[in-house]
Order: sequence, then C-alpha cells, then structure tokens
Amino acid sequence: MDVDALVTPPSRTGELALEVAREYSSPALLNHSIRSYAWAADHGSRHGIRFDAELLYVAALLHDIGLVKEFDNHTVPFEEAGGHVAWVFGAGAGWPAQRRTRVSEVIVRHMWHEVDVADDPEGHLLELSTALDISGRNAGDWSAELKAEILRRLPRLDLATEFVRCFEDQASRKPESSAAVLVRVGMADRLARNPLES
Repeated sequence: MDVDALVTPPSRTGELALEVAREYSSPALLNHSIRSYAWAADHGSRHGIRFDAELLYVAALLHDIGLVKEFDNHTVPFEEAGGHVAWVFGAGAGWPAQRRTRVSEVIVRHMWHEVDVADDPEGHLLELSTALDISGRNAGDWSAELKAEILRRLPRLDLATEFVRCFEDQASRKPESSAAVLVRVGMADRLARNPLES
C-alpha cells in the first residue's frame, strides 16, 4: 500500500483531528497515533475489511487524548475520557449524533482484548493496530518493509517510557481501569520487548 496515503489524513475532518492531536499530544504520542492508523488501514486493506477511513483516522488520532493532562478525567478510564472528547470533536465537525457515538465506541473498544470485525471493523482495526504499536502483538502480520518505512517517517522516540509513566499514573488513581489491569500483567515488559523498539 502507498505509505504516503497511510500517513496522510483522508479528509478535511481528519486534518482537523491531526491538528488537535498535534496541539495536545507529545511528539511520541502523536507519532503513535498516526502509526496506529497506518497499521490499521494497511491491515484492513490487505485483508479485505471494509472500513470508514475518516472515522478510523479520527479515532486513531484521538484514542489516547484522555492520557494528556488537559483531558485526563479523574473519574473514568482514559479511553472513556477520550471517547467523550472525540464525541465533542465530532459535534464540532458537524457529524450526526450516530457518527459521534461510533467514534467514541471505537476509542473505548481499542482497549478491549478483542473486537469482532463483523460487529465493528474500525474498532477491530484500531485494537489490532494499537496492540502492535504498544506490545508488538502479531508483528509478523505486517511486512518488514512497511514497518521500516513507517518507523523511519514516524519514529517511536520515548514512547515506551512515556506510555508506562502514563499507565502507571492512571493505575494509581483508577485501580479498576483497563490501564491498571495492563500495568499489573506486565505492560512495561511487553513494551520493552516490542520488536518495533529495536
């Protein structure tokens, strides 16, 4: 697949989501978000999964926005906070309520262990792609050439350190959250062993 297409917003609304992510995310989180879309779109295209590119792009760019201090919610998990931000973003973009709800669902579901592609293709693709980018799960499902080029354009920077710090902070304040569960099962070790880190 054309790498330029994988790292370029698919619509004007996607460009606005990128603008929001650039304003509020660290460089490492921003690159992670764009890579998450690239891995997802590539996988979907290669496997014949029909997906809404704009919806998936906005979800990918905003899926971790609940980790940044401006949108960190002290009462709900970061993925739910991010879903609320995306819902509001969608309203500002003129999306109908049903589409705003969909982008929120996709963001919440990226933290599920598995999302059924038949029920939610965008949620399925974002869950797969974020698992690859964070823990290296199923890294062999993407070509070495694509991985090398995406990582050249969008380097990981200090993502592992930043992500562990963010998740440990979430876990300390929200011990029942999905972030806390991942911290307890060794997320830091998985990040350190991610083949994308080498």
